[in-house]
Amino acid sequence: MLKKIPNYIKYIFTNVFFLFIYITFFRGLFYVFFAQLENSAATEMQKAVLLGVRFDLKLAVLTFFPLAIFVLILNFHFFKNKIYKNIAVIYLTLAYLIITLFYIFDFGYYEYLSIRLDASSLRFLSNFKISLQVLIESYPVYKGLFGLLILSFILYKYTGFVFNTFSKTHQKITKKLKAVFFIFTFLILSFGVFNSITHYPLRWSEAFFSKNNAINQFTLNPILYFFDSFAFRSEGVDMKEFKTYYPVIAKQLNLPKDSIHFKKKITFKNPHAEKPNIIYVMLESTGTATMSFYGNPLDSSPKMDSIIKGSLSFSKFYVHKPGTAASVFASITGLPDIEDVKTASRNPLIIDQRIIFDQLEGYEKRYFIGGSANWANIRGVFQSNIKDLKIFEEGSFEEENRADVWGIDDYDLFKESDKELKKLHKKGKPFVAYIQTATNHMPFTIPDKKESFSAVFEKDIDEKTLLKGGFRSLGQFNGIRYLDFNVARFLKRAKASGYYENSIFVFFGDHRGGMKKLNFLKNNEDALGIQVHHVPFFIHSPRYAQPREVTKYAKLIDIFPTATSLAKIDYDNYTLGRDLLDSATTNTAAFVYLQNKGEKAVGLLKDGYYLEKTNSSKKISLFSLETNSIENIKLEKPEIAMAMDSLLSGYYHSTKYLYFNNKKETK
Repeated sequence: MLKKIPNYIKYIFTNVFFLFIYITFFRGLFYVFFAQLENSAATEMQKAVLLGVRFDLKLAVLTFFPLAIFVLILNFHFFKNKIYKNIAVIYLTLAYLIITLFYIFDFGYYEYLSIRLDASSLRFLSNFKISLQVLIESYPVYKGLFGLLILSFILYKYTGFVFNTFSKTHQKITKKLKAVFFIFTFLILSFGVFNSITHYPLRWSEAFFSKNNAINQFTLNPILYFFDSFAFRSEGVDMKEFKTYYPVIAKQLNLPKDSIHFKKKITFKNPHAEKPNIIYVMLESTGTATMSFYGNPLDSSPKMDSIIKGSLSFSKFYVHKPGTAASVFASITGLPDIEDVKTASRNPLIIDQRIIFDQLEGYEKRYFIGGSANWANIRGVFQSNIKDLKIFEEGSFEEENRADVWGIDDYDLFKESDKELKKLHKKGKPFVAYIQTATNHMPFTIPDKKESFSAVFEKDIDEKTLLKGGFRSLGQFNGIRYLDFNVARFLKRAKASGYYENSIFVFFGDHRGGMKKLNFLKNNEDALGIQVHHVPFFIHSPRYAQPREVTKYAKLIDIFPTATSLAKIDYDNYTLGRDLLDSATTNTAAFVYLQNKGEKAVGLLKDGYYLEKTNSSKKISLFSLETNSIENIKLEKPEIAMAMDSLLSGYYHSTKYLYFNNKKETK
């Protein structure tokens, strides 16, 4: 029977088969090294494997489909011309290499963020030089390139061998039979792309069948998902939707309901006799799960634990989006970053905003970053919004010892920041500063020894112990320990420099870095995909902030209103952020924008509940945060779901509106 099938048909299906085997091989690698599915239910694993294999087959067929059509049109003539061989060999060699590169980047992306590669990863291309440096300093890139050259040679020889194998003999068949084979092959391949016996084709959304997100991530094919994810990029403001939900957000923020008006004028009758300094410190890749204060079983942050105990802390504080650029944008502008593919900081149409940072009259304004402020267009966010701001970056410090792609490390960054703040203090000038740390980030360039800090080495700790704390690597564990040391060292410098007593130190995480299983958690946040948003926020100021824990739901855009009000500085708040210390600020909520689901989604945490709504399909789910289980209780609590959905929509559409309608007035 097989002898009657023309060689060009055999050539098509042989190539599809081996492409499928090659793609499935990468699924196996992902399962072994990244998936963490040891304790998953057998039934869910079976479904994940079957769905995953279907996704892989779909990709294999799609990859070869253009060449298959070419072969079907030429049939036996395909093997008679050397040009056709060159086309086939080059096409297939490039296809295999592109697939390989996609998976390599997918593995690195998942290692960092615990999500598969999607269109939002393109934001790293906006800072290609920095992203390339991170790759070079974190991974054996040059060895990898050498390996790709060897792989290219092997693939070139292999694809040529397959071509030669089927070009040796040709069966004679009628034109009618050729047409039959053409139609039959086309239909089989088309079915491989459709990959379903229902009315709808196999879609990425089917991968998200489990409450265990690790299962869902394993099921996905990252290459298909990357291209599918372009479909749910964000759009501009929908004025009809905004006007529908404005009354809801107006009630939440105590705004006038009869007209669209976001301005809230904040004044203080009895300001402090001496203007307090305000120092914002962004703690890179620091989530609550990384810190021993919040339950991590390893002694990861003893110094910050002690500082938090003597500070005003917020235990239910969430960033809007898991990414550094997104958190910098939100903290500065007071608006969540809800852009999909690129961060809001990279959108030139929305970086011009009326912000609180710019309103501190009589204050010296400083921004400190160890590398370049050009990263993610952060320079534009700061300079377009803050008058008389002075930026300290790589190339402007007195002493520079470049550590890695992120410039000088946190020790030197805090030391150089302290020098400038000490000068301002001696001149009697109050200041507001923003310090952006970076060493607690890949490639985790941590010194073996720095003053009282000593790195932990492989001989001192085993992988099993690291896993108890959820750390992916020894470098990640040392990263949070080094940041912990540097925060305490910075406060010690501030005391020696004289500005500690009259300063308000605002510490907050920008997002939690990717971690392994967080078995020590006593909630369902990780399973829901929101634990990466849960970060520390504490204000350290013995003179102005009495130590206590605030259990209100809080969000990143609240930090400037809260700290500025604590300093009793008059300001106009045009943003969605609120002063968390105001007694009138009740009924609070945290608004998050998820990237770890198949379809981008928005979520709201409020009153012990978490409501999530997907952006395109508008699927709504409601979960209790006071249990370890994941059960959609929307039908059981319809009134709560409806109220939270309205508030969530209010935050979302108000953010979109303010992106384009909160620009500074032209004087």
